[in-house]
Amino acid sequence: MPFTPFHLGPGLALGLALRKWLHPPTFIIANVVLDVEPFLVIVLGLEGPLHGISHTFIFAAVAGAVCGGVMKMLEGRLGGLFRALRIEGAGQGASTGIKAFIVSGIAGCTLHVLFDAPLYADIRPLFPLEVNPLYSVVSGTMVYIMCIVLGLAGLAIYGMVLFSDRGKARQ
Repeated sequence: MPFTPFHLGPGLALGLALRKWLHPPTFIIANVVLDVEPFLVIVLGLEGPLHGISHTFIFAAVAGAVCGGVMKMLEGRLGGLFRALRIEGAGQGASTGIKAFIVSGIAGCTLHVLFDAPLYADIRPLFPLEVNPLYSVVSGTMVYIMCIVLGLAGLAIYGMVLFSDRGKARQ
C-alpha cells in the first residue's frame, strides 16, 4: 500500500486502544513512515523494487527504533498538539518513557510490513532470505477490508476518547 491512508486505520485503532502502553502518535506515524521508500521510487523513477529494504523486518525494527527516538526528542515541541488532539497516552498510567516510544515505533513499522507482505511479491520481509512466505497468505481484498474495519474502529475509539475527555472536563 504505497503512501496510502490504509495504514492509518490499524495505527489509529491499535495505537489508541493500547495507549496505556504505547505512545499513539509514534505508533501511528511508524505505521506509515516505511512508505517513504516506495514513494521515492515512484516519484523519482528509481531503479529497483517498489518495496525494497524498508519493507523487511530488520529495517522495520531499526526504522521503528529511530522513529521512536525522534518522536521522544520532539515530545516537548509536539506534546501540546498531541494533547489538543487527545492522542497522547492515557492518563497517569500511560508510559511516556523512551521505552514506550521505541516499542511504539518498532511495533508500528513491523505492523506495516505485516500488512504489506501478503500484497506484494517484491517484498522480502525475512531479508536476507529472498522469499516472501507471507505473499498471498490472505487476499489483498481481505487486507484492505481489515485496514478499513480497523480505521472505522479507530475512529470509534477516538470518538470515545473525545467523549470521555469532554465528560471529565465538565466534572
